[in-house]
Amino acid sequence: MDVDLRKIRYFVALAEELHFGRAAERLHIAQPVLSRQIRALEDELKVQLLVRTKRATELTAAGRQLLDDARPLLASAEAARRRVVQASRGTRTFTIGFMPGITVTAAVRAFTARHPELTIELLRTSWHDQVEVLRDGRADVSIVRLPIDQQGLTIRPLFDEPRVAMLPADHRLAGKPSIRIGDLADEHLLQDPDAVPEWRDIAVELREGTAGRVPTFQSVEEKLEHVAARNGISVLPLSTASFYTRPDVVPVPIEDIGPNHVCLAWSSTRRSKVIHDFADLALDVVNGEQAAPT
Repeated sequence: MDVDLRKIRYFVALAEELHFGRAAERLHIAQPVLSRQIRALEDELKVQLLVRTKRATELTAAGRQLLDDARPLLASAEAARRRVVQASRGTRTFTIGFMPGITVTAAVRAFTARHPELTIELLRTSWHDQVEVLRDGRADVSIVRLPIDQQGLTIRPLFDEPRVAMLPADHRLAGKPSIRIGDLADEHLLQDPDAVPEWRDIAVELREGTAGRVPTFQSVEEKLEHVAARNGISVLPLSTASFYTRPDVVPVPIEDIGPNHVCLAWSSTRRSKVIHDFADLALDVVNGEQAAPT
């Protein structure tokens, strides 16, 4: 059976919205059209994907499985489309994603010298899209910060670095040479708790179910603005904290949490020699910087 990507795309929108009207509006189609396409998809797959009642629309077990499989499928199709468009234009572009606080200049210069025929583009990513830019083809490689969903990716470790707590300058812990993660148990974390599992284990607000009183934020700039406003705290890699310095926010080392692991990642389906060339150069640059005298 051939899979119709348009129907899959419609299904994903509906599965994420769980509301036919909102999904149709998001897709810029009429609601009856969406309903017909979903029924046609169910007929093709010979399964029921959704249960629709007067009160709610819910995914069946088959629907949940299709949603898990559909997202990488659509991302892979989009990545192929991007590469085909590039090839049709006669351009050879190599895009490198990187997280805040990470400097890629030395690796890019070395790579450009080795591959002058390529146009190098840089793409700043965030905690929430550092993997998605690889899955949908926006980046050929990406320098990521673990933990990430590594399914379908090749991962090459680059280096580790300590993490620090970002606190308001007048915070009770701001003047300490170091703290322990338990000292932050009563604080609100202004980022995805999965990024700091050590805090998740001891957080009072997660035990009491009050974590939603202030939302989490994606960009470093947003997090630091809210830290300065005393809306919460953030835990950042040292390089990120050093890059985004400001007088009203203070970094404090945390003694008892592990380092942030920085890695190079790319799609496991990519067999390009150019990708491996960049990976080797990036590791050479890191090793050279670590061996250099301070």
